[in-house]
Amino acid sequence: MNDDLVYKLMILRTPGIGPVGYNKLIAQFGGVAAAAAALENYDVMRDMVLDEIGRAQKQNIYYISDDMAEYPSGLRKMKNHPPVLSARGNIETLARQAVGIVGTRHATLAGMNLVADIADAFAAHGVTVVSGMAMGTDAAAHRGALRAPGAAQTIAVLAGGVDYIWPLENESLYWEIVARGVVISEMPVGFTPIATNFVQRNRLIAGIAEKLIISEADMKSGSMKTARFAIDANREIWAIPSHPSDARATGPNSLIQTGAAKLCNGVSDFFKPEKNNAQNEKNNDSENPLLDALGTIPVSESVLADIVKKSVSEIKRDLVVMELQGLVRKVDGGYVRA
Repeated sequence: MNDDLVYKLMILRTPGIGPVGYNKLIAQFGGVAAAAAALENYDVMRDMVLDEIGRAQKQNIYYISDDMAEYPSGLRKMKNHPPVLSARGNIETLARQAVGIVGTRHATLAGMNLVADIADAFAAHGVTVVSGMAMGTDAAAHRGALRAPGAAQTIAVLAGGVDYIWPLENESLYWEIVARGVVISEMPVGFTPIATNFVQRNRLIAGIAEKLIISEADMKSGSMKTARFAIDANREIWAIPSHPSDARATGPNSLIQTGAAKLCNGVSDFFKPEKNNAQNEKNNDSENPLLDALGTIPVSESVLADIVKKSVSEIKRDLVVMELQGLVRKVDGGYVRA
């Protein structure tokens, strides 16, 4: 048993003591052992921490202190960072260069597809993608990273304990991240989060990431809080613009407008295309005007009919055939290219 770890957790698990209070106690008493010895209910806290460590060991959960090589270097540089993180999965993932990708839980299909493509590209180039495992944008970022081969592609930062899977809809994603990346938290094992814990989680994402990409998000969203933490930490910030009439555009569009973020158009902003010119020409010229009229934004049958100069009945017939061929997909609002 690592005594220093026990002392650190005893201090951090004491009600009312977070990283700020922890640092003050260490400065006051000169070390973790002396600071822990000064705690009220010493025996109770020690038993509580030993119980937590025992439960963690049974679940293959590790503790990463900020004096260990595995602790994320960017996070270590942030003032009042968590002295100890719990981690489940491949802890070597934490030592890799990382990019943060965040956005709304209520993302559009086009937004999620773009985020997944960007995450895939970063993971394929050896850069770990960090996000918060929420529905929508976060899940798309994690899944996009996991499309790349190999391991250590993604980090999920949780607001609750590292073993507390939330939302439940992402349970399968959680286990895939544990198998091929890592899930981390600063909260106790088994802890059920409250609202303020999600803000703490956002700060960790900003700290771990060397650059942050923000997708669809309204002005009061957690993603914008993450952007503010990233600005304070002097991180490089990119924002994906959206149509100004959509409330989900207000966050990223405002960051671009004020100069706080660079405009992100997609993968090409970070990596050069790897396909040859012949392949690009083939992709750009399908010799099918109906297919060429489709992209990631849904287009209705009537609009498509107007674009390709056919009747709506002809368009419907062609779309059925193309859907069976796997070329297009029907979504809310019309059709998109598959």
